[in-house]
Amino acid sequence: MTKDEIASLIHASTFADLGFLDEGRPSVRRVFCTWHKGIGGHLISTNTSSRHVKALLADGRACLYFANSETFEGVCLTGTAKVRFDRAFKALMWHPQDVMYYPKGVDDEDYCVLEFTADSACFYRFDGKGELSREEIEAWDAGADFADFSEKL
Repeated sequence: MTKDEIASLIHASTFADLGFLDEGRPSVRRVFCTWHKGIGGHLISTNTSSRHVKALLADGRACLYFANSETFEGVCLTGTAKVRFDRAFKALMWHPQDVMYYPKGVDDEDYCVLEFTADSACFYRFDGKGELSREEIEAWDAGADFADFSEKL
């Protein structure tokens, strides 16, 4: 897969699987993930009270896995997830319909954002597999800003 194809796979995905360590045990959650900064940067809105937020506050090591089961291709990004409570991140991702999950709006104490940054990537599909280093990801993402790809879905 080329970097363009990896980016297309990520940008076409509505969900990703978030892997994290929960009290030392590996755990996975499916998350809505449509905000991307190239290949290596991703934003996920979530509940502050969720178990994965508690775990990521204790240990930010994480992975994000994007896949298309119809074409049998996927990319696994490993890196770190920071829990963001700052209003700028929360306002960036806010959609009016989010009020059904966070009735107090952008300032709801149960609303936060995970900022995932990839250190490396492994990818595969029917015609082979490969890896990307931190340097390759950073070079690809240079100059990119976070953008919401949900409008393209």
